[in-house]
Amino acid sequence: MSRYILAHDLGTSGNKATVYDFEGQLVAFSVDSYPTFYPSQRFVEQNPDDWWSSVCKTSKKILANNNIRPSDIACVTLSGQMMGCVLTDKYGESLRNAIIWADSRAGVQEDFLRKQMDSWEFYKITGHRPASFYSLAKLLWVKENEPTIYKNTYKMLNAKDYIIHKLTGVFATDYSDASGTNLLELESKNWSSSIIKAAGIEAGLLPKLLPSTDTAGKITKAAATVTGLSEGTPVVMGGGDGSCAAVGAGAVTKGSVYVVIGSSSWIAHTTSTPIYDPHQKTFTWVALDKDLYTPCGTMQAAGYSVNWFNENIGETQISNSPGADGLFFLPYLLGERSPRWDANARASFIGLTMTHKKPDMARAVLEGVGYNLKIILDLICKTGTENITAIGGGAKNTQWLQILADIFETPIQIPAYLEEATSLGAAICAGVGIGAIESFAAAAGFNKTSKTLSPQKENASLYRKMYKHFDRLYYALDGANHGTNHTDRFSSS
Repeated sequence: MSRYILAHDLGTSGNKATVYDFEGQLVAFSVDSYPTFYPSQRFVEQNPDDWWSSVCKTSKKILANNNIRPSDIACVTLSGQMMGCVLTDKYGESLRNAIIWADSRAGVQEDFLRKQMDSWEFYKITGHRPASFYSLAKLLWVKENEPTIYKNTYKMLNAKDYIIHKLTGVFATDYSDASGTNLLELESKNWSSSIIKAAGIEAGLLPKLLPSTDTAGKITKAAATVTGLSEGTPVVMGGGDGSCAAVGAGAVTKGSVYVVIGSSSWIAHTTSTPIYDPHQKTFTWVALDKDLYTPCGTMQAAGYSVNWFNENIGETQISNSPGADGLFFLPYLLGERSPRWDANARASFIGLTMTHKKPDMARAVLEGVGYNLKIILDLICKTGTENITAIGGGAKNTQWLQILADIFETPIQIPAYLEEATSLGAAICAGVGIGAIESFAAAAGFNKTSKTLSPQKENASLYRKMYKHFDRLYYALDGANHGTNHTDRFSSS
Protein backbone atom coordinates (compact mmCIF):
# COMPACT_ATOMS: atom_id res chain seq x y z
CA MET A 1 0.00 0.00 0.00
CA SER A 2 1.32 3.46 -0.96
CA ARG A 3 2.07 5.39 2.23
CA TYR A 4 4.69 8.04 1.45
CA ILE A 5 5.07 11.33 -0.41
CA LEU A 6 8.30 12.08 -2.26
CA ALA A 7 9.08 15.80 -2.50
CA HIS A 8 11.92 17.37 -4.48
CA ASP A 9 13.04 20.86 -3.43
CA LEU A 10 15.02 22.49 -6.26
CA GLY A 11 17.04 25.15 -4.45
CA THR A 12 19.83 27.43 -5.58
CA SER A 13 22.69 25.26 -4.38
CA GLY A 14 21.14 21.86 -5.02
CA ASN A 15 18.16 19.54 -4.85
CA LYS A 16 16.90 17.91 -1.68
CA ALA A 17 14.73 14.82 -2.07
CA THR A 18 12.64 14.05 1.01
CA VAL A 19 10.13 11.33 1.86
CA TYR A 20 7.34 12.06 4.34
CA ASP A 21 4.51 9.96 5.68
CA PHE A 22 0.94 11.25 5.77
CA GLU A 23 1.44 12.70 9.29
CA GLY A 24 4.33 14.91 8.13
CA GLN A 25 7.09 12.78 9.64
CA LEU A 26 10.37 12.87 7.76
CA VAL A 27 11.25 9.32 6.70
CA ALA A 28 14.31 9.84 4.51
CA PHE A 29 16.25 12.45 2.55
CA SER A 30 18.95 12.70 -0.07
CA VAL A 31 20.83 15.82 -1.19
CA ASP A 32 22.71 16.54 -4.39
CA SER A 33 24.36 19.81 -5.44
CA TYR A 34 24.73 21.44 -8.83
CA PRO A 35 26.76 24.41 -10.06
CA THR A 36 25.76 28.02 -10.60
CA PHE A 37 27.36 30.02 -13.39
CA TYR A 38 28.19 33.75 -13.39
CA PRO A 39 29.10 34.50 -17.03
CA SER A 40 29.08 38.27 -16.51
CA GLN A 41 28.23 40.90 -13.94
CA ARG A 42 24.53 40.52 -12.98
CA PHE A 43 24.30 37.23 -14.94
CA VAL A 44 23.38 34.18 -12.81
CA GLU A 45 22.55 30.92 -14.57
CA GLN A 46 22.09 27.19 -14.04
CA ASN A 47 21.76 24.26 -16.42
CA PRO A 48 18.24 22.74 -16.21
CA ASP A 49 19.67 19.36 -17.13
CA ASP A 50 21.68 19.50 -13.91
CA TRP A 51 18.37 19.78 -12.03
CA TRP A 52 16.98 16.74 -13.85
CA SER A 53 20.15 14.73 -13.29
CA SER A 54 19.92 15.59 -9.58
CA VAL A 55 16.26 14.54 -9.39
CA CYS A 56 17.05 11.21 -11.03
CA LYS A 57 20.07 10.60 -8.81
CA THR A 58 18.37 11.48 -5.51
CA SER A 59 15.19 9.58 -6.38
CA LYS A 60 17.15 6.37 -6.94
CA LYS A 61 19.35 6.94 -3.90
CA ILE A 62 16.52 7.66 -1.48
CA LEU A 63 14.72 4.47 -2.48
CA ALA A 64 17.80 2.26 -2.42
CA ASN A 65 19.31 3.57 0.82
CA ASN A 66 16.11 3.44 2.86
CA ASN A 67 14.49 0.20 1.70
CA ILE A 68 11.59 2.11 0.18
CA ARG A 69 9.85 0.38 -2.70
CA PRO A 70 8.66 2.45 -5.66
CA SER A 71 5.15 1.21 -4.92
CA ASP A 72 5.38 2.81 -1.45
CA ILE A 73 5.36 6.27 -3.05
CA ALA A 74 1.77 7.56 -3.28
CA CYS A 75 2.77 10.64 -5.25
CA VAL A 76 5.67 12.89 -6.18
CA THR A 77 5.66 16.67 -5.83
CA LEU A 78 8.04 19.59 -6.13
CA SER A 79 8.99 22.96 -4.74
CA GLY A 80 11.43 25.12 -6.64
CA GLN A 81 13.29 28.37 -6.93
CA MET A 82 11.03 31.05 -8.41
CA MET A 83 11.28 33.97 -10.85
CA GLY A 84 13.42 32.07 -13.33
CA CYS A 85 13.34 31.77 -17.10
CA VAL A 86 13.69 28.27 -18.54
CA LEU A 87 13.13 28.19 -22.28
CA THR A 88 12.29 24.86 -23.93
CA ASP A 89 11.44 23.47 -27.34
CA LYS A 90 8.23 21.53 -27.98
CA TYR A 91 9.85 18.38 -26.61
CA GLY A 92 10.62 20.07 -23.29
CA GLU A 93 14.37 20.25 -23.91
CA SER A 94 16.06 23.40 -22.63
CA LEU A 95 17.42 25.74 -25.30
CA ARG A 96 19.89 27.58 -23.07
CA ASN A 97 20.91 27.80 -19.44
CA ALA A 98 18.17 28.89 -17.08
CA ILE A 99 18.32 32.54 -16.05
CA ILE A 100 17.62 32.16 -12.33
CA TRP A 101 16.05 34.40 -9.68
CA ALA A 102 19.33 36.10 -8.66
CA ASP A 103 20.00 37.39 -12.20
CA SER A 104 19.41 41.13 -12.73
CA ARG A 105 20.71 41.63 -16.28
CA ALA A 106 17.36 42.80 -17.68
CA GLY A 107 17.48 46.45 -16.58
CA VAL A 108 16.77 47.73 -20.09
CA GLN A 109 13.77 45.44 -20.34
CA GLU A 110 12.49 46.61 -16.95
CA ASP A 111 12.62 50.20 -18.23
CA PHE A 112 10.75 49.13 -21.35
CA LEU A 113 7.96 47.58 -19.29
CA ARG A 114 7.64 50.71 -17.19
CA LYS A 115 7.13 52.76 -20.35
CA GLN A 116 4.52 50.36 -21.71
CA MET A 117 2.25 50.38 -18.67
CA ASP A 118 1.66 52.52 -15.61
CA SER A 119 3.62 50.91 -12.76
CA TRP A 120 0.71 51.11 -10.30
CA GLU A 121 -1.63 49.46 -12.81
CA PHE A 122 0.98 46.75 -13.33
CA TYR A 123 1.36 46.32 -9.56
CA LYS A 124 -2.38 46.06 -9.02
CA ILE A 125 -2.64 43.32 -11.67
CA THR A 126 0.27 41.17 -10.57
CA GLY A 127 0.92 42.15 -6.95
CA HIS A 128 4.49 42.90 -8.05
CA ARG A 129 6.21 45.87 -9.64
CA PRO A 130 7.81 45.37 -13.08
CA ALA A 131 11.44 44.51 -12.38
CA SER A 132 14.50 42.89 -13.91
CA PHE A 133 14.43 40.11 -11.31
CA TYR A 134 11.21 38.58 -12.69
CA SER A 135 10.70 36.02 -15.47
CA LEU A 136 9.08 38.43 -17.93
CA ALA A 137 12.00 40.87 -18.10
CA LYS A 138 14.39 37.92 -18.49
CA LEU A 139 12.30 36.55 -21.35
CA LEU A 140 12.40 39.95 -23.03
CA TRP A 141 16.19 40.03 -22.61
CA VAL A 142 16.43 36.75 -24.52
CA LYS A 143 14.05 38.07 -27.17
CA GLU A 144 16.25 41.09 -27.76
CA ASN A 145 19.70 39.55 -27.30
CA GLU A 146 19.24 35.94 -28.43
CA PRO A 147 16.49 36.18 -31.07
CA THR A 148 17.13 32.72 -32.54
CA ILE A 149 16.62 31.07 -29.16
CA TYR A 150 13.49 33.13 -28.58
CA LYS A 151 12.13 32.18 -32.02
CA ASN A 152 12.67 28.48 -31.25
CA THR A 153 11.10 28.68 -27.78
CA TYR A 154 7.91 26.68 -27.25
CA LYS A 155 7.38 27.32 -23.52
CA MET A 156 8.83 29.42 -20.72
CA LEU A 157 8.91 27.47 -17.45
CA ASN A 158 10.23 27.70 -13.92
CA ALA A 159 12.53 25.14 -12.30
CA LYS A 160 9.94 22.76 -10.89
CA ASP A 161 7.83 23.03 -14.06
CA TYR A 162 10.76 21.83 -16.12
CA ILE A 163 11.06 18.74 -13.92
CA ILE A 164 7.30 18.15 -14.03
CA HIS A 165 7.53 17.99 -17.81
CA LYS A 166 10.45 15.59 -17.58
CA LEU A 167 8.39 13.36 -15.29
CA THR A 168 5.01 13.58 -17.03
CA GLY A 169 5.36 15.19 -20.46
CA VAL A 170 2.97 17.97 -19.34
CA PHE A 171 3.69 21.69 -19.69
CA ALA A 172 2.11 23.37 -16.65
CA THR A 173 2.77 25.70 -13.75
CA ASP A 174 0.87 26.42 -10.57
CA TYR A 175 -0.56 29.71 -9.32
CA SER A 176 2.17 30.29 -6.73
CA ASP A 177 5.06 29.93 -9.19
CA ALA A 178 3.14 31.90 -11.83
CA SER A 179 2.79 34.77 -9.36
CA GLY A 180 6.56 35.21 -9.59
CA THR A 181 6.65 35.73 -13.36
CA ASN A 182 5.23 39.30 -13.56
CA LEU A 183 2.54 37.87 -15.84
CA LEU A 184 -0.21 36.51 -13.57
CA GLU A 185 -3.39 38.38 -12.66
CA LEU A 186 -3.13 37.87 -8.94
CA GLU A 187 -6.82 37.85 -8.06
CA SER A 188 -8.34 36.14 -11.13
CA LYS A 189 -5.40 33.70 -11.40
CA ASN A 190 -5.23 33.98 -15.18
CA TRP A 191 -2.37 35.05 -17.41
CA SER A 192 -2.70 38.80 -17.94
CA SER A 193 -3.65 39.56 -21.54
CA SER A 194 -2.92 43.28 -21.04
CA ILE A 195 0.64 42.64 -19.83
CA ILE A 196 1.26 40.05 -22.54
CA LYS A 197 0.17 42.62 -25.13
CA ALA A 198 2.20 45.43 -23.58
CA ALA A 199 5.31 43.27 -23.43
CA GLY A 200 4.93 42.10 -27.01
CA ILE A 201 5.26 38.37 -26.31
CA GLU A 202 3.18 35.42 -27.47
CA ALA A 203 0.61 34.07 -25.00
CA GLY A 204 1.35 30.56 -26.26
CA LEU A 205 4.78 30.70 -24.62
CA LEU A 206 3.12 30.36 -21.21
CA PRO A 207 2.16 26.95 -19.78
CA LYS A 208 -1.30 26.08 -18.54
CA LEU A 209 -2.20 27.19 -15.03
CA LEU A 210 -3.20 24.76 -12.29
CA PRO A 211 -3.82 24.94 -8.53
CA SER A 212 -0.86 23.72 -6.49
CA THR A 213 -2.86 20.74 -5.24
CA ASP A 214 -3.77 19.48 -8.72
CA THR A 215 -2.18 16.41 -10.27
CA ALA A 216 -0.21 17.55 -13.31
CA GLY A 217 0.08 14.06 -14.75
CA LYS A 218 1.64 10.66 -14.12
CA ILE A 219 5.21 9.44 -14.35
CA THR A 220 5.94 8.18 -17.84
CA LYS A 221 7.69 4.94 -18.67
CA ALA A 222 10.82 6.85 -19.76
CA ALA A 223 10.90 8.87 -16.53
CA ALA A 224 10.33 5.76 -14.44
CA THR A 225 13.36 4.12 -16.03
CA VAL A 226 15.77 6.93 -15.10
CA THR A 227 14.33 7.81 -11.67
CA GLY A 228 13.59 4.35 -10.33
CA LEU A 229 10.00 5.40 -9.56
CA SER A 230 6.91 3.53 -10.68
CA GLU A 231 5.32 4.34 -14.01
CA GLY A 232 1.92 5.90 -13.43
CA THR A 233 2.75 7.49 -10.06
CA PRO A 234 0.82 10.80 -9.76
CA VAL A 235 2.85 14.01 -9.84
CA VAL A 236 1.20 16.83 -7.86
CA MET A 237 2.11 20.38 -8.94
CA GLY A 238 3.47 21.68 -5.64
CA GLY A 239 4.65 25.28 -5.80
CA GLY A 240 7.27 27.97 -5.71
CA ASP A 241 9.66 27.72 -2.79
CA GLY A 242 8.30 30.86 -1.13
CA SER A 243 4.78 29.51 -0.92
CA CYS A 244 5.94 26.02 0.03
CA ALA A 245 8.07 27.47 2.82
CA ALA A 246 5.03 29.24 4.27
CA VAL A 247 3.15 25.95 4.61
CA GLY A 248 6.21 24.14 5.98
CA ALA A 249 6.64 26.87 8.58
CA GLY A 250 3.02 26.43 9.65
CA ALA A 251 1.99 29.84 8.29
CA VAL A 252 -1.32 28.58 6.94
CA THR A 253 -3.72 30.78 8.90
CA LYS A 254 -4.34 34.50 8.67
CA GLY A 255 -1.69 36.63 10.40
CA SER A 256 1.03 34.01 10.88
CA VAL A 257 4.53 35.33 10.09
CA TYR A 258 7.71 33.52 9.08
CA VAL A 259 11.24 34.32 7.90
CA VAL A 260 13.38 32.16 5.64
CA ILE A 261 17.15 32.42 6.03
CA GLY A 262 18.64 30.87 2.91
CA SER A 263 20.79 32.05 0.01
CA SER A 264 18.22 34.80 -0.25
CA SER A 265 15.94 35.65 2.64
CA TRP A 266 12.35 36.73 2.95
CA ILE A 267 9.68 37.61 5.47
CA ALA A 268 6.02 36.93 4.75
CA HIS A 269 2.69 36.52 6.43
CA THR A 270 -0.59 34.89 5.45
CA THR A 271 -3.69 36.84 4.39
CA SER A 272 -7.04 36.17 2.75
CA THR A 273 -6.54 39.02 0.25
CA PRO A 274 -3.50 40.53 -1.49
CA ILE A 275 -1.80 43.49 0.21
CA TYR A 276 -0.91 46.39 -2.09
CA ASP A 277 1.78 48.63 -0.63
CA PRO A 278 1.32 52.27 -1.79
CA HIS A 279 5.08 52.52 -2.45
CA GLN A 280 5.24 49.08 -4.09
CA LYS A 281 8.02 47.99 -1.75
CA THR A 282 6.45 44.61 -0.95
CA PHE A 283 4.76 42.06 -3.16
CA THR A 284 2.33 39.16 -2.87
CA TRP A 285 2.52 35.49 -3.83
CA VAL A 286 -0.45 33.20 -4.27
CA ALA A 287 -0.33 30.62 -1.45
CA LEU A 288 -0.45 26.87 -2.01
CA ASP A 289 -4.00 27.14 -0.73
CA LYS A 290 -5.36 29.03 -3.72
CA ASP A 291 -7.74 31.01 -1.50
CA LEU A 292 -4.88 32.57 0.50
CA TYR A 293 -1.98 34.92 -0.22
CA THR A 294 1.46 35.57 1.25
CA PRO A 295 2.48 39.26 1.16
CA CYS A 296 6.25 39.24 1.24
CA GLY A 297 9.49 41.15 1.09
CA THR A 298 12.66 39.46 -0.19
CA MET A 299 16.32 40.43 0.01
CA GLN A 300 18.78 39.01 -2.51
CA ALA A 301 21.87 38.10 -0.50
CA ALA A 302 21.39 36.75 3.02
CA GLY A 303 23.18 33.39 3.16
CA TYR A 304 24.95 34.51 0.00
CA SER A 305 26.58 37.32 2.04
CA VAL A 306 27.78 34.88 4.69
CA ASN A 307 29.12 32.46 2.08
CA TRP A 308 30.86 35.30 0.24
CA PHE A 309 32.53 36.43 3.45
CA ASN A 310 33.67 32.93 4.40
CA GLU A 311 35.03 32.16 0.93
CA ASN A 312 36.75 35.49 0.25
CA ILE A 313 37.73 36.94 3.62
CA GLY A 314 37.82 33.79 5.69
CA GLU A 315 35.59 31.85 8.04
CA THR A 316 35.88 32.95 11.65
CA GLN A 317 34.06 33.10 14.97
CA ILE A 318 31.84 36.16 15.27
CA SER A 319 32.54 38.96 17.70
CA ASN A 320 30.65 38.94 21.00
CA SER A 321 30.19 42.71 20.77
CA PRO A 322 26.64 43.68 19.63
CA GLY A 323 26.86 46.35 16.95
CA ALA A 324 30.29 45.06 15.83
CA ASP A 325 31.96 48.08 17.45
CA GLY A 326 30.19 50.48 15.09
CA LEU A 327 30.87 48.54 11.89
CA PHE A 328 28.11 48.21 9.27
CA PHE A 329 27.74 45.84 6.34
CA LEU A 330 25.31 46.68 3.54
CA PRO A 331 24.38 43.25 2.10
CA TYR A 332 23.77 44.22 -1.53
CA LEU A 333 26.09 41.78 -3.31
CA LEU A 334 23.41 41.03 -5.93
CA GLY A 335 21.67 44.39 -6.05
CA GLU A 336 18.46 44.35 -4.07
CA ARG A 337 14.78 43.56 -4.36
CA SER A 338 12.46 44.54 -1.51
CA PRO A 339 12.57 47.10 -0.06
CA ARG A 340 15.16 48.89 -2.24
CA TRP A 341 14.29 47.58 -5.71
CA ASP A 342 17.71 48.67 -6.86
CA ALA A 343 19.73 46.44 -9.17
CA ASN A 344 22.62 48.94 -8.87
CA ALA A 345 22.88 48.71 -5.08
CA ARG A 346 26.27 47.43 -3.98
CA ALA A 347 27.59 45.81 -0.83
CA SER A 348 30.04 47.60 1.43
CA PHE A 349 31.58 47.71 4.88
CA ILE A 350 31.14 51.13 6.47
CA GLY A 351 33.01 52.34 9.53
CA LEU A 352 36.14 50.17 9.37
CA THR A 353 38.96 51.23 11.70
CA MET A 354 42.34 49.84 12.70
CA THR A 355 40.74 48.22 15.74
CA HIS A 356 38.28 46.06 13.77
CA LYS A 357 39.12 42.40 13.30
CA LYS A 358 37.64 39.59 11.20
CA PRO A 359 35.18 38.57 13.95
CA ASP A 360 33.77 42.11 13.93
CA MET A 361 33.36 41.95 10.16
CA ALA A 362 31.67 38.56 10.43
CA ARG A 363 29.22 39.91 12.99
CA ALA A 364 28.57 42.99 10.86
CA VAL A 365 27.52 40.71 7.97
CA LEU A 366 24.96 38.91 10.14
CA GLU A 367 23.69 42.20 11.57
CA GLY A 368 23.53 43.83 8.12
CA VAL A 369 21.22 41.08 6.90
CA GLY A 370 19.18 41.56 10.08
CA TYR A 371 18.81 45.32 9.61
CA ASN A 372 17.72 44.81 6.03
CA LEU A 373 15.14 42.21 7.07
CA LYS A 374 13.89 44.57 9.78
CA ILE A 375 12.93 47.07 7.08
CA ILE A 376 10.89 44.36 5.39
CA LEU A 377 9.32 43.26 8.68
CA ASP A 378 8.18 46.81 9.44
CA LEU A 379 6.55 47.01 6.01
CA ILE A 380 4.88 43.61 6.21
CA CYS A 381 3.67 43.86 9.80
CA LYS A 382 2.89 47.51 10.39
CA THR A 383 1.09 46.74 13.65
CA GLY A 384 3.81 44.38 14.87
CA THR A 385 3.76 40.65 15.49
CA GLU A 386 3.91 38.49 18.60
CA ASN A 387 6.40 36.00 17.17
CA ILE A 388 8.09 34.87 13.98
CA THR A 389 8.94 31.33 12.86
CA ALA A 390 12.40 30.99 11.30
CA ILE A 391 13.29 28.30 8.77
CA GLY A 392 16.01 27.68 6.18
CA GLY A 393 19.65 26.64 6.44
CA GLY A 394 20.63 29.88 8.17
CA ALA A 395 18.17 29.14 10.97
CA LYS A 396 20.56 26.45 12.24
CA ASN A 397 22.81 29.31 13.40
CA THR A 398 21.30 30.22 16.78
CA GLN A 399 23.74 33.14 17.20
CA TRP A 400 22.33 34.65 14.03
CA LEU A 401 18.75 34.02 15.12
CA GLN A 402 19.45 35.71 18.49
CA ILE A 403 20.78 38.72 16.59
CA LEU A 404 17.59 38.75 14.49
CA ALA A 405 15.40 38.47 17.60
CA ASP A 406 17.25 41.43 19.13
CA ILE A 407 16.99 43.52 15.96
CA PHE A 408 13.34 42.59 15.31
CA GLU A 409 12.49 42.99 19.03
CA THR A 410 10.29 39.94 18.57
CA PRO A 411 10.59 36.32 19.79
CA ILE A 412 11.74 33.87 17.11
CA GLN A 413 10.43 30.32 17.09
CA ILE A 414 12.67 27.56 15.79
CA PRO A 415 10.74 24.53 14.47
CA ALA A 416 12.00 20.97 14.24
CA TYR A 417 12.40 21.03 10.45
CA LEU A 418 14.50 23.96 9.19
CA GLU A 419 16.03 23.11 5.82
CA GLU A 420 13.28 20.55 5.22
CA ALA A 421 10.42 23.02 5.83
CA THR A 422 10.08 23.92 2.16
CA SER A 423 9.86 20.30 1.03
CA LEU A 424 7.49 19.61 3.92
CA GLY A 425 5.22 22.36 2.59
CA ALA A 426 5.26 20.75 -0.85
CA ALA A 427 4.53 17.34 0.68
CA ILE A 428 1.60 18.74 2.67
CA CYS A 429 0.29 20.29 -0.54
CA ALA A 430 0.53 16.94 -2.30
CA GLY A 431 -1.12 15.17 0.62
CA VAL A 432 -4.04 17.59 0.47
CA GLY A 433 -4.17 17.10 -3.30
CA ILE A 434 -4.51 13.31 -3.15
CA GLY A 435 -6.78 13.37 -0.10
CA ALA A 436 -4.26 11.86 2.33
CA ILE A 437 -4.23 15.06 4.45
CA GLU A 438 -7.54 16.69 5.32
CA SER A 439 -6.53 20.33 4.75
CA PHE A 440 -3.68 22.81 5.01
CA ALA A 441 -5.03 24.00 8.35
CA ALA A 442 -5.04 20.42 9.65
CA ALA A 443 -1.30 20.23 8.93
CA ALA A 444 -0.43 23.52 10.70
CA GLY A 445 1.21 21.68 13.59
CA PHE A 446 3.26 19.21 11.56
CA ASN A 447 6.47 21.27 12.07
CA LYS A 448 6.51 21.67 15.84
CA THR A 449 8.43 24.43 17.66
CA SER A 450 11.59 23.10 19.32
CA LYS A 451 12.92 26.35 20.81
CA THR A 452 12.05 30.03 21.18
CA LEU A 453 14.61 32.87 21.34
CA SER A 454 13.45 36.04 23.09
CA PRO A 455 14.97 39.49 22.38
CA GLN A 456 17.57 40.77 24.84
CA LYS A 457 16.48 44.26 25.92
CA GLU A 458 19.95 45.83 26.17
CA ASN A 459 20.93 44.63 22.70
CA ALA A 460 17.56 45.62 21.26
CA SER A 461 18.05 49.19 22.47
CA LEU A 462 21.44 49.43 20.73
CA TYR A 463 20.19 47.83 17.52
CA ARG A 464 17.23 50.22 17.38
CA LYS A 465 19.69 53.12 17.00
CA MET A 466 21.99 51.30 14.57
CA TYR A 467 19.07 50.19 12.43
CA LYS A 468 18.13 53.82 11.74
CA HIS A 469 21.72 54.61 10.78
CA PHE A 470 21.90 51.53 8.53
CA ASP A 471 18.91 52.78 6.55
CA ARG A 472 20.51 56.22 6.11
CA LEU A 473 23.76 54.69 4.86
CA TYR A 474 22.03 53.13 1.85
CA TYR A 475 20.79 56.53 0.70
CA ALA A 476 24.14 58.17 1.46
CA LEU A 477 25.82 55.78 -1.00
CA ASP A 478 23.14 56.13 -3.66
CA GLY A 479 25.19 58.45 -5.88
CA ALA A 480 28.27 56.22 -5.79
CA ASN A 481 26.26 53.12 -6.66
CA HIS A 482 24.38 54.45 -9.68
CA GLY A 483 25.64 54.91 -13.21
CA THR A 484 25.22 53.40 -16.64
CA ASN A 485 28.03 50.88 -16.12
CA HIS A 486 29.82 50.06 -12.90
CA THR A 487 33.13 49.33 -14.57
CA ASP A 488 33.20 51.63 -17.59
CA ARG A 489 32.37 54.78 -15.67
CA PHE A 490 35.59 54.47 -13.68
CA SER A 491 37.80 53.97 -16.72
CA SER A 492 40.19 56.63 -17.97
CA SER A 493 38.43 57.07 -21.34
